[in-house]
Amino acid sequence: MPPSVWSRIPGCDWPAIPSDVGAQSLALLYQFQHSERLPSKALEAAQLRQLQRLFTDVMTGMPFWKERLETAGYRAGMPVDATGLGQLPLLTRAVVQQLGPLLFNQGIGNRHGGIHQGQTSGSTGMPVKYLQTDLTRLFWRVLTLREHLWQGRDFNGKLAAIRSNVERGQAPGWGAATDQVFQTGPAVSLNIREDVAVQLNWLVAEAPEYLLTHPSNLRSLLRLAAAKGVVLPGLQQVRTFGEMLPATTVARCREVWGVGVADIYSSEEIGVIAFQCEEGRYHVQAENLLLEILDAAGEPLPPGQIGRVVITTLHNLAMPLVRYELGDYAAFGEACSCGRSLPVLERIVGRRRNMIRLPDGTEHWPSFPEDRWAGIAPIRQLQAVQQTLETVALKVVASRPLTPDEIVRLQQTFADMLCFPHRIVVDQVAEIPRQANNKFEDFLSELD
Repeated sequence: MPPSVWSRIPGCDWPAIPSDVGAQSLALLYQFQHSERLPSKALEAAQLRQLQRLFTDVMTGMPFWKERLETAGYRAGMPVDATGLGQLPLLTRAVVQQLGPLLFNQGIGNRHGGIHQGQTSGSTGMPVKYLQTDLTRLFWRVLTLREHLWQGRDFNGKLAAIRSNVERGQAPGWGAATDQVFQTGPAVSLNIREDVAVQLNWLVAEAPEYLLTHPSNLRSLLRLAAAKGVVLPGLQQVRTFGEMLPATTVARCREVWGVGVADIYSSEEIGVIAFQCEEGRYHVQAENLLLEILDAAGEPLPPGQIGRVVITTLHNLAMPLVRYELGDYAAFGEACSCGRSLPVLERIVGRRRNMIRLPDGTEHWPSFPEDRWAGIAPIRQLQAVQQTLETVALKVVASRPLTPDEIVRLQQTFADMLCFPHRIVVDQVAEIPRQANNKFEDFLSELD
């Protein structure tokens, strides 16, 4: 059955008459159903028309963007094409930090509703202050609704969220994205800093249909659930966000709990970037942003080749980010069999600090699937950290001290998996703290 729409008119439950906010969301969803199947050229043309409108606005009230656009040869009212956009220099995090309020649009007024300031968690050590508007928040909510609908979720189910910035609690609905549009089941929340055993017991008691958490936290839950034989019979799907999702975690979730995982690619300053369709492919949310993948020289890359993720927001008039170098690396993919024409990301591989570098200067993305090393010792958590060009440290949390033989086997196994024929040290620790934003990275380079 289709989801039940909230009605604002007493006595008129069917067909429902939504609130103004609900009507806006449903109107966007209706348009998305058409735009997601536009021919690729028509989709790109629509993006560039919206970008032309944004450029016209910012040139009248933002000296930084007026100068940058005019230097690239753009004049107010000119059509925007991909070639012209490519003439603009990249906007780096360092520049955004340095300029700060100079990137805030002082002349926007209330055209896009209220203005809201935020700051990224600074996992790179470079927190960025950003602005959102009521309009950009509307797009975030509707894109979240789109993801629910793509995944075919039962809105009557219970949603459990284990994440940061929440306390143990419950709510009658799933949250801001759904509460003024669709009737849903309840939601419950737990802070991700709770011990994993506490989290697992909480999940058993709450018996949700859906779980939202970080991939690394899901992996810890699955490891403990497998060890204790804990199943969640009512669970229908896990949703992940905030970190790279390894294929091994998806397979492990299917093995331990018998359900799939749907992942969301987003950032705090941008919002929703891409998420998976029912075929498991990541689709760029092109109605909200324009995404490029560039090589080291700034040239566009064809599908299959990993490069820098560069994003231009289409609707954030309060703080436009044009050709913003996010710091992530990814690769475009070929068209998806689901029939949607939205661009496909074949691989999302993380940030440059997640690359391993060899003494000859070459770099690559490390891969060390858990099934290759989990049987060596009773390891509960592991993180690989490149300390120098010739040293990688394995931080290991285990249920007992490792034997000399286990240490040697770990060193040999990781030297092979990392393609790193140099020094590997094993450092057994009591815990591996999460970052300030409660995220966890399996591999981290301390170089640079």
